[in-house]
Amino acid sequence: MFECKRVGVEDGMKKGPQTIEKAKQVAYVSRTVSSMQRIRTHSGAVHGVLPKSDGTFYTKPYELLMEEIIASKDPELLRHFILTVGVVSNHGNWFSKDNMNKELVVLAQSYDWLLFLTDEGLAEFIYDIVLSKKPEVLAAKKAFHSSYSAHKTKNSFTKVQMALDADKVLQDYFRANSKRIENWFNIITPAKQPMATLRQQINTLANKNWLEIFEA
Repeated sequence: MFECKRVGVEDGMKKGPQTIEKAKQVAYVSRTVSSMQRIRTHSGAVHGVLPKSDGTFYTKPYELLMEEIIASKDPELLRHFILTVGVVSNHGNWFSKDNMNKELVVLAQSYDWLLFLTDEGLAEFIYDIVLSKKPEVLAAKKAFHSSYSAHKTKNSFTKVQMALDADKVLQDYFRANSKRIENWFNIITPAKQPMATLRQQINTLANKNWLEIFEA
């Protein structure tokens, strides 16, 4: 499932005026979409809480509970659990990993994983695809230029739809450059975790036999 928000910047402003509202909207989605919720103890530590079918609650330190759920085959733990991953970009709206404004702090406290696409990473993508003269990426380049030009007739490179040949170019590009692309992102949440951990968590969840788990 994908929830996409776009924040614009008006002329003369340093950041989009609606950034905090967008941050609240996506924070609400990320906090309510999964059965696991976060609470803070009196010491300020973050714990995860899961409702069980008998009306009781199961709780542990947040990171330990996350690891247990992802590794588990217990339907009590996995029912309605969703791993939430947020991706933000553009320093003008959100600042950066080392200089977060209040909007980014809201998001960091709401997602299981929050990734920040750096300007350097975005520039690499633009150079590799949008500005490239390589024939193997021409379909994606054409799709982008046809969608974002003064004389466009229809969009073929958007978050909703994409030309099939352009999609194939991007799929091949991301697959061939996955290790390099991982370096495009700062990981804001969880702190000090590598991208390899996120990849492993997604693969573990994707490879579970969900039918067997919930029929047991």
